[in-house]
Amino acid sequence: MTATHPTPALFALSDVRGPVLRPGDDGYAEEVTGFNLAALHTPDVVVVATGADDVVAAIRWAGATGTPVAVQATGHGANFPIDHGLLISTARMTDVRVDPAGRTATVAAGAKWSHVMAAGAPHGLAGLSGTSTDAGVVGYTVGGGLPVLGRAYGFTADLVHSFQVVTPDGTLRDTDADQEPELFWALRGGKGNVGVVTSLVMDLLPVPRLYGGSLYCHGEHAEPLLRAWAEWTRTVPDEMCSAYTILRLPPIPQIPEPLRGGFWARVALAWPGDPAEGEALIAPLRSAAPVAVDMVEEMDHADLDRIHLEPQDPLPAREYCLLLRDLPADALDTLVALAGPAAGADYPLLMVEVRHMGGALARPSAAEDAVCARDARYFMDSVGVLPAPPVAEAVERATRELYGAMAPYGTGRTMVNIHGTPGDEADRARAWTPEVYDRLRRTKTAYDPDNLLRFGHTVAPV
Repeated sequence: MTATHPTPALFALSDVRGPVLRPGDDGYAEEVTGFNLAALHTPDVVVVATGADDVVAAIRWAGATGTPVAVQATGHGANFPIDHGLLISTARMTDVRVDPAGRTATVAAGAKWSHVMAAGAPHGLAGLSGTSTDAGVVGYTVGGGLPVLGRAYGFTADLVHSFQVVTPDGTLRDTDADQEPELFWALRGGKGNVGVVTSLVMDLLPVPRLYGGSLYCHGEHAEPLLRAWAEWTRTVPDEMCSAYTILRLPPIPQIPEPLRGGFWARVALAWPGDPAEGEALIAPLRSAAPVAVDMVEEMDHADLDRIHLEPQDPLPAREYCLLLRDLPADALDTLVALAGPAAGADYPLLMVEVRHMGGALARPSAAEDAVCARDARYFMDSVGVLPAPPVAEAVERATRELYGAMAPYGTGRTMVNIHGTPGDEADRARAWTPEVYDRLRRTKTAYDPDNLLRFGHTVAPV
């Protein structure tokens, strides 16, 4: 990879250990391309950071030149194109150090959950990750983090002890509940509004194995499975974690047989307790509708990806979400009518999912944070793939219709990590309560008064 030779404007970046790239340089396209191919980035400069010092140098240069800054590790959350400005790529900062005695991990800015799982597994420890261990730890966590085992253990942000972060004034800071607590508060659920995280320290879970997987029924049984699951969620222990999904899977090699090309209704399950107890708990679901594929089994925690079978290859996607107050009968009717069998095989949304909230997700964190989803009983999200403009238009229409119809059952809020393309200020603010949003704006003003970090899902300074 060839790094750009410094010009007067880039001279302050000449000591960066990683490459400094401009459009047309070798490696530029690879560094700007994230997992979500719907957002095509075209920054003026890319700093490929190899450590915290590189991030400090990049932020100081940006502040001196008035250049707006964006950050990308894996690009799973890339739903907003970065046009001009500076992109800091942390993808090479993948170090994970585990303290087995303290059951903690120190995780660098570009590490994926798969790196945490690999480092923790020899010690019987695991990270509190989401549905794909290919996603980056830091970006996921500063957005709150809604993990597969959330009902059992809470939001991922709840497990963070401290951050090392470069604030927009170019200062490398350590922050926790006692040291700069307002900065610590904003980094746990407030996304990347107040600084660029270079590492974090978080708790690991002594859960080396779990009972989990998915039950798949043919799509024609979507309604009875949904109704049985919704009723079942009102009876299960807090530790039982699940999601109901309607899937229309394309006939591509990346999707395993026999699921490839099929229309499915699925319940994904994760239970960290005794497998026999878990099997007894899910028995009502196995009898609710004919199960065509049963993938529920005892597994290593490091094999968590087998539960949701998220895509492993980059793709252009439109995602959206809504936090739900409840799932009454008319909400189930609405969901089935719009996304179920009557919608047809050409319904453009690849996935429509409803996740069971509550349990530990409803409990306040030990240290105050900016997560605003603790009052939701369910969470709905969707994904549409955008291979061509006509399909993209159909995905957008279906998304707006679905969420418009489900809005009466919602809290009015989203989760910032899965909000989708951020719109105007009122739209962005929906990721938080009005009180938390106002506080985020004040904290943003204190740490980033010039709005240097203004790409993606940002809030404006006061």
